[in-house]
Amino acid sequence: MVVPDDFFVGVRRLNEGEFYSCHDILEALWFEMMEPEKSLYQGILQIAVGCYHLENHNLRGATILVGEGLQRLRNNEEQDYAGFDVTDFVGQGEKLLRTLQLLEPEKVEALATDLREKDAFPKLQKLAQA
Repeated sequence: MVVPDDFFVGVRRLNEGEFYSCHDILEALWFEMMEPEKSLYQGILQIAVGCYHLENHNLRGATILVGEGLQRLRNNEEQDYAGFDVTDFVGQGEKLLRTLQLLEPEKVEALATDLREKDAFPKLQKLAQA
């Protein structure tokens, strides 16, 4: 399996909190991919867009996109990809989704600020080396 260089750029943008840029990069790759990578890329970019919506205080959009991204990733057979821990990313996304589902709309701005200040948005991390 040859992983496109832009995948790594997209992941870096995600992990740096540049969610819309991550979306643009992975979307361009997603159009060209075949399964199972296609769903994997789409799931990651949907979670990135969900985070973008959250930063813009769009609770409904954030909840929908994070949920859709998680569904794609849960249905995907890749537990790790290109040295990244997809399973851990899904776990982080599930925690965020539970928070979003219980969040009162007037608290969305505070949540977004807190996540940004604590650098606590979901990240796609490298697998630990054994």
